[in-house]
Amino acid sequence: MKKIIIALSIALSFALPTYAFADQAACEAKAVSKDGKPLYGAAKDASIKKCMGDAKPNDCEAKAVSKDGKPLYGAAKTASIKKCEGGK
Repeated sequence: MKKIIIALSIALSFALPTYAFADQAACEAKAVSKDGKPLYGAAKDASIKKCMGDAKPNDCEAKAVSKDGKPLYGAAKTASIKKCEGGK
């Protein structure tokens, strides 16, 4: 069982950077002004940072697991996500 978990962990470690890169590319495509012109410099950086920050709740859902590593459900999952997000 440990070998399966280790293999999955290694596979996910290679998949996650690719996923994050795809999100950043999508955020860069959305970095445009009200006129539809592309943003540059600090404005572009701020737009990308804001766009990437919108994805954080998904990270909290992935972290909502029990001590045994099993996913949480119901009220326990909701409480874990609220704690992860900072009590929003």
